[in-house]
Amino acid sequence: MHRELITFEVGGQVFGLDIMAIREIRAWTPATRLPRVPHYVAGVVNLRGTVLPVIDLAARLGWQPTEPTPRHAIIVTQTGGKACGLIVDSVSDIVTLPEDSLQPPPVTANDSIISFLEGLAAIDEQMVMVLNLPALGDGQDFGEAA
Repeated sequence: MHRELITFEVGGQVFGLDIMAIREIRAWTPATRLPRVPHYVAGVVNLRGTVLPVIDLAARLGWQPTEPTPRHAIIVTQTGGKACGLIVDSVSDIVTLPEDSLQPPPVTANDSIISFLEGLAAIDEQMVMVLNLPALGDGQDFGEAA
């Protein structure tokens, strides 16, 4: 069995998300900041009349927060009936990989990103980190933040 992933870059690293969890890819739109939300929630944007919470994926992964420019993109995801946007540096490609090619991430002492990964896959001589979308929410209901 095969999986289709959308690959994209954040902080110079290549990530992948299951294509079935992606509703659309949008050009960068400035987000309206909200009070009392986690540091990685960049704010909300208007998605055809719906308030969409937007997560700064770099900040969520524990990296330097993104300074968004018009070159950035927002990947709109849908999981568990909830929509959420992810700020990414760029969207790369759609790739197909065999299910058995996904390998568990190595356990390292202080790499907090491991908890957000479903696994790793070597695609075209580059390592792609496949994100576990529900883990990014970590129990947060971003719809309530909006």
